[in-house]
Amino acid sequence: MSVLSGLKPERVFYYFEEICKIPRGSFHTEKISSYLVEFAKVHGLEYRQDESGNVVIKKTASKGYEDAPAVILQGHCDMVCEKKPGYAHDFEKDGLELAVEGDLLSARGTTLGGDDGIAVAYALAVLEDDSLKHPSLEVVITTDEEVGMLGAMALDTSDLKGTYMLNIDSEEEGKLWISCAGGLSAVCEIPVEYRETQGVRYEVMLEGLAGGHSGAEIDKIRANAIKLLGRFLFELSGQVEFFLTELAGGQKDNAIPRSARAVFLADACAEKEIAEAAAEFGKNLRAEYSGTDDGISVNVRTEGETEGSALTMSAQQKVLFFLMQFPYGVQKMSGEIAGLVETSVNPGILCMDGNACRMTASLRSSVGSAKKALSMQIQYLTEFLGGSYTPEGAYPAWEYRKDSALREIMADTYEDMFGERPEIKAIHAGLECGIFYEKIPNLDCVSFGPSMSGIHTTEETLSISSTERMWKYLLKVLENIR
Repeated sequence: MSVLSGLKPERVFYYFEEICKIPRGSFHTEKISSYLVEFAKVHGLEYRQDESGNVVIKKTASKGYEDAPAVILQGHCDMVCEKKPGYAHDFEKDGLELAVEGDLLSARGTTLGGDDGIAVAYALAVLEDDSLKHPSLEVVITTDEEVGMLGAMALDTSDLKGTYMLNIDSEEEGKLWISCAGGLSAVCEIPVEYRETQGVRYEVMLEGLAGGHSGAEIDKIRANAIKLLGRFLFELSGQVEFFLTELAGGQKDNAIPRSARAVFLADACAEKEIAEAAAEFGKNLRAEYSGTDDGISVNVRTEGETEGSALTMSAQQKVLFFLMQFPYGVQKMSGEIAGLVETSVNPGILCMDGNACRMTASLRSSVGSAKKALSMQIQYLTEFLGGSYTPEGAYPAWEYRKDSALREIMADTYEDMFGERPEIKAIHAGLECGIFYEKIPNLDCVSFGPSMSGIHTTEETLSISSTERMWKYLLKVLENIR
């Protein structure tokens, strides 16, 4: 039975629900890509699908719009896959379990994927409706945006005729995004050595953090579980001798990690001291992060005497030094645009397996030299400790365009419909607009979308009423492009 039946706009929510039935985590977009191809075939639309799974679907202009500039409708089909601890869900096999509460749409126990499933739903609803007024359309749905915009990077744009591009990948109704940061993923490996030892097994769980998007919400100064776990272990090392066996935290480099865990061996007589240190550390963190991460907890569980491989003391010191010195958060605010984060970094994934401790972090900056400098800083730290550093998935910043006919059309349309001018905004999060801006000469881009909150977290919600308003707005913008 349809959960979204009766919601308006009906066809948008129909397609959104259909999309949510299809597993579409980053690097696993084959099924959603095939769904888009099948849609194009059923509706008799010109399409192409490339080796990366990107899909381009074209529709001719409606009557009277034959001479209007072609428009690209653009979004991505992959989603960030996070689930609540203990929630039984396989993102490679299971569809999402949608829930409606008042004006908010969410998914039980997981991320919703409104970022950017709503763009796909809007686009399909436009493509199927022959009664709409619009210029020639090129719907471009990319893959693997959430892991470095890999689909957009690989896309051949040579056959695209659009001079205007509507990127439907923002989360704030009433705001038109017109510039964004560039970025890359920093992959660090610190070599480690092990030795055989024995002791009581202690597992430390640091959890209950708010998390969030490492670009859009980095300025909220929320706690990072990986950084705090490193701090706890460093502080504990001055009180108790222990030997690390496991480290893990976070799931995506572009999501602020909400939990992290460590396992180590130590003497049985240290149990009380370790428990007290964890309780005190948790208490201090709740005070430090009051108002942003009030639910932080640091819990310790013991599992009795055991023996096994643990880091040598020199390797453990290197790992703790690395965790303590790795930068996190806002590194610089823009000196030109008030309130805009210019440069930031988020250590998002930590693991220790084999012969290395691995960290993957998301770097962002709207200034190319600043992004390079931060990357070099992390490279220096990693290589100083004998490790290796690899920057991956670098993408360009989307630079502000002083003269934008599309921006004026969209701002005027918004004011006509809603009685006020939209906010014109530069953002710190990365968008695919920068890639298209580089690939297509003189492309005029604007990003917009309905209101969402908690994207990239299990608290993600999509406003139903905002979805309807922005649907009507999209149709009116298309009608006004003549």
